[in-house]
Amino acid sequence: MGLIDSHTHLDSFARRGELAATLTEARAADVDTLITVGTGTDDWTIYRDLAREHPGTIYYTAGLHPCAVDETWEAELAALPAFWAPAAGGPLPVALGECGLDRFHLPKNDATRAETVMAWQKAAFAEQLALAKRWDCPVVVHSRGAFDECVELIDASGVNWAHIVFHCFAEGPAEMTVLRERGGYASFTGIITYKNAESVREAARVQGLERLMIETDAPYLTPVPHRGKPNVPAYVRHTADYVADMFAVDYATLAQVTTANARRFYRLPA
Repeated sequence: MGLIDSHTHLDSFARRGELAATLTEARAADVDTLITVGTGTDDWTIYRDLAREHPGTIYYTAGLHPCAVDETWEAELAALPAFWAPAAGGPLPVALGECGLDRFHLPKNDATRAETVMAWQKAAFAEQLALAKRWDCPVVVHSRGAFDECVELIDASGVNWAHIVFHCFAEGPAEMTVLRERGGYASFTGIITYKNAESVREAARVQGLERLMIETDAPYLTPVPHRGKPNVPAYVRHTADYVADMFAVDYATLAQVTTANARRFYRLPA
C-alpha cells in the first residue's frame, strides 16, 4: 500500500509547469495519493481542477488560512459554499481548511493592528467551524502559537472532534494529550525528523501509531536528509521511514497504517 501525503500545497508546482514531474517523482517514492490543501480563493479553483484532472491521485480541501485573513475575510468565505455544491461541477473538497489561528505572523511592532488581525482570524475560524458543522466535513486546523485558543473555539463550535486534524503538529505531549482526550487527530511533517524536535516525537508517541498521519506541507518543512531544500511530496517517504524506525515497525506497516488513517479521516475511497 502506497503512502498518502495528507497535506501538501501543489499550486506552486502547477504554476511552474512542474506538476507532472512532481507526481512522477512521488510515485517513484511510493507516494500515490496527495491531498492538496487550500488557503484562499486564489488556489481553491486551481485545486478543484487538479482533482478533476487526476482522479484518485489528487484530492483537495478549501479553506481560508489564518495568514490570509484580512478585512475582506467575510467576502472570501462567501465564495466557499459554492465548492460544496454538487451542481457547481467538479469534485467536492474532502475537508474544510486549512483554517485556524496564527500568532507567530501577527504584526510585530503594532499591538493594536495585531489585536485587530487576531480578532479577524478568530471570527473567520469560528465561521469556518460553523460551516464544517453544517456540512459534517473534516476540518484541517492550522495552529501556530495559539493551541489553547484553537481548542477553545473548536469546543465552542460543537464540531465533532473526530473530524479535526491539527496539521503540522509542532506542540508537545501535553497538548497532544488534550487533543487525544477529545478524539482529535494530529498530522506530522518533516519537523519530526529534526534533531531538536524531541517534544514533537514524544507527542507522536502519545498519539500512537494507530492514529498517526504524515504529510510534507510542501514546499515547506523539508525532512532530513534534504532539510534546507524546497520540499516536494516525494519526501514524505523520508518522514515515513524515520517514523517507522521511531515506532519500531517496518516501512510496509507504517505505510499501511498511516494510509488507512488518512483515508478514513478524509473519507477517501478504499
